[in-house]
Amino acid sequence: MTQKAFKYRFYPTPEQESLLRQTLGCTRLVYNRALAARTQSWYEDKKRVGYCDTSTMLTEWKKLLELQFLNEVSCVPLQQGLRHLQTAFTHFFAGRAAYPKFKKKRNGGSAEFTKSAFKFKDGQVYLAKCSLALPIRWSRQLPKGLSPSTITVKLSPSGRWTVSLLVDVEIAPLPESSNKLGVDLGVTSLVALSTGEKIANPQGFKAKRAKLKRAQKALSRKQKGSKNREKARLKVASVYQEIADARKDFLHKLTTRLVRENQTIAVEDLAVKNMVKNPKLALAISNCAWGELLRQLEYKCEWYGRTLVEIDRWFPSSKRCSNCGYVAEKMPLGVREWECPSCGVVHDRDVNASVNILAAGLAVSVCGATVRPEQSKSVKAGAMNQKPKS
Repeated sequence: MTQKAFKYRFYPTPEQESLLRQTLGCTRLVYNRALAARTQSWYEDKKRVGYCDTSTMLTEWKKLLELQFLNEVSCVPLQQGLRHLQTAFTHFFAGRAAYPKFKKKRNGGSAEFTKSAFKFKDGQVYLAKCSLALPIRWSRQLPKGLSPSTITVKLSPSGRWTVSLLVDVEIAPLPESSNKLGVDLGVTSLVALSTGEKIANPQGFKAKRAKLKRAQKALSRKQKGSKNREKARLKVASVYQEIADARKDFLHKLTTRLVRENQTIAVEDLAVKNMVKNPKLALAISNCAWGELLRQLEYKCEWYGRTLVEIDRWFPSSKRCSNCGYVAEKMPLGVREWECPSCGVVHDRDVNASVNILAAGLAVSVCGATVRPEQSKSVKAGAMNQKPKS
């Protein structure tokens, strides 16, 4: 069984919206107070505060006169917020993430409801403290006979309400294919395939840049704290939402196609966080969303029984001749085509790199070899543990 999230938009009634906004506010307040308490305890007393301690604090906070409103919403999202904070600290101490940050109202927010805080009846969702079902726009139906184990309500900065229903489903693997593919990620061409095909980057941010600039200029002219400034902020957030929606739609269609058509996919293990530190390339790289593309390839390969092979990021895929194996000393980014001085074959830089990536990936997946002796490679197949994705 695999955990899979089904995400939908919904349009709450005024009463529902008031309750949901209050729930999000209380969840944000509890999260921030717990984070402040844990931080203060460490800096002042050098003591670590865990989830159980913050849960006890929450019980005490509810007894305070100025925090009586915490009792007006469901207690489950508040407890889940404390669990998420504990997870954030776990990732921080493991070196996988930065120190947790305080949540801000302008970023929207989310609230997670477990089975004790919602009811799924006749295909409708009823949340705790709310008598009416959420008016969800069902763009697709849940698998028959299944009910969600967790429901997450989210408010985006642009004011969009969405709900995610997490269910356990059985995903049938795709029929095996003999196709194998190498993928080279780029800026002008988002991906170059070992088959010789290049897929251009749709440049979603560039298409909306002028509109975003106008919206941001209008926002900067509004007086802070005014209602007009809040309206202008929503317009800026709406433009960002359009960019994100277009990018995510394109990436889902692209990755689904690659997974359906190929049994083995080889890619480079890129350090995107380090690459965007280059101020000259940060905007172009961020607009490509390489990290999201690789994330989608990974979990879709797990779902459908495909094999994803990641090769070392230092493998000279662009400088190596895919015909004879000659490795050039230098290969500036401006060189898009080059002729091998050893065999005389003219290469397209990106296509040649994808062919080399496929060859290295097959060596890793077939015999466990590595393209660099001092570093290990990773093979991610459909037999790995499943993760919830939307």
